[in-house]
Amino acid sequence: MNHHGCRRLVDKVAVVTGAAQGIGLAAAQRLGREGARVVVADKAAGPANEAVASLKAEGIEAIAALGDLATYTGAQEIMQAAHAAFGKIDILVNNVGGTIWKKPFWHYAEEEIVAEVDRSFWPPLWCCRAVVPYMQEHGGAIVNVGSNATMGIYRIPYSASKGAVVALTTSLAVELADFNIRVNCVAPGNTAVTQRATPRLDRPLSAQEEAWNREFYEYVNEEGLFDRPATCDEQASVIAFLASDDASYVTGQLIDTGRRGMRISKIAGKVS
Repeated sequence: MNHHGCRRLVDKVAVVTGAAQGIGLAAAQRLGREGARVVVADKAAGPANEAVASLKAEGIEAIAALGDLATYTGAQEIMQAAHAAFGKIDILVNNVGGTIWKKPFWHYAEEEIVAEVDRSFWPPLWCCRAVVPYMQEHGGAIVNVGSNATMGIYRIPYSASKGAVVALTTSLAVELADFNIRVNCVAPGNTAVTQRATPRLDRPLSAQEEAWNREFYEYVNEEGLFDRPATCDEQASVIAFLASDDASYVTGQLIDTGRRGMRISKIAGKVS
């Protein structure tokens, strides 16, 4: 039971990609607490199995499904595993993604740009393609995780990929409306994520990379309207709403859960 006591997703089956950590894990927990049976889709077996164990400890029915979502084959394998386990797929949360490097665009090497697109663009595209046949019979809900990085610095390949995720959302919503499949997107900004179970970069940063990192985080910490980052649970609650029948007439929408803006308190003190 979640802290609101909502049970909106009883009898639903939800596939959550990148569910071993961060926003993905929080989304898997929230959907499960609302009654969904959850498929933790990830490419890291250890963290995925740990996530499943933590869900089961709460009484949530869950399985791990492993695959490389940068490939169509990997996406198909995950959907096949979900269908084999639970007989249907009602909800897909496309959460896999995240920038690997933070630096000016002209410092990205060719293979780094390819790696960023492989990580943040292909998984939602392939997963949408792989899940549609399972949803066409009875309808469903796809929730894509975009980013407010579509305007920002030091992660242009990621930003461009997340912009494509928004376009995927708005266009696919039109094509799938006749099947009662809704497609929506959240766009998180600065979100407090604990240490990653699967690091994005498998080597230490150079001094220059550390400097770019600091500049990037100074920028991100200043950009939000609220004087704190979002929590993963706050992101998950919006994902759960879009996945639920409370949003049954909502499709093709981008909900900005990382709204930028100058806080008035910065220029005028606290407003009374």
